[in-house]
Amino acid sequence: MMGQHAKFIARTVFVQNNDIEQACRVINRIMGSEGWFDQFRRTRRYEKPYMARRRINFEKCKAIYNEDMNRKIQFVLRANRVDPFPGC
Repeated sequence: MMGQHAKFIARTVFVQNNDIEQACRVINRIMGSEGWFDQFRRTRRYEKPYMARRRINFEKCKAIYNEDMNRKIQFVLRANRVDPFPGC
């Protein structure tokens, strides 16, 4: 359950040179990457149980797909792998 743990707790964003817009962009990027906006949009209205199941299943499938693709990409990008086409 650590994947759902809120990383935003006790996060501080400093305003440098009175640039409020930059600080807002930083905090929006942090909150967006941690899923705060998605959670807010989901809780604006009631989510029916079948829609929640569909969303959760989609998120699980997406996570499995992304993990598999990242593993394949890391395999292809390995630096010390055996040359698949020797002599070419």
